[in-house]
This record gives sequence, C-alpha cells and structure tokens, in this order.
Amino acid sequence: MKKMKVKLGSISDVKEFVALTNSYAFESDLVSGRYAVDAKSIMGIFSLDLAKPLDFVVHDDGAKADELLDAVTKFRA
Repeated sequence: MKKMKVKLGSISDVKEFVALTNSYAFESDLVSGRYAVDAKSIMGIFSLDLAKPLDFVVHDDGAKADELLDAVTKFRA
C-alpha cells in the first residue's frame, strides 16, 4: 500500500484523476477524514470535501503503483 496527499481543485482535475486511476487494474481510494471512496468513482470523489487535501491510497506495492503515483504527481498537495 502506498499513499500520497492530493488536491483536486476543479472539475477537470477530478475527471483527469479518475481517467488516470481507471487505467490501472488495482484498487485505489481517496480518503477525507473518516470517509473513503473508490478513486475510480467520479460520483464518490464529488461526495468528498474537495476544499481540503485528500489521502490517495494505492492498494498495490509493485512498479505499476509507483507508475500511477508518478502519473498523478501534478495533483500532489
């Protein structure tokens, strides 16, 4: 499992983030406080408080997980 803080400041950021996470087979979540949603779910992401940074949790430890984290670095909080 790998983690990174992300900030999704606009609708286009959310759409791009979801497209990136959907291109990988393993599970990933976004966590805000006590709420966790599937990082591949645009509706789930919009249910979170996007004014605050979110914890992006990737449920994989392989090279593909590192590749995904590199792909979403533009959203790093």
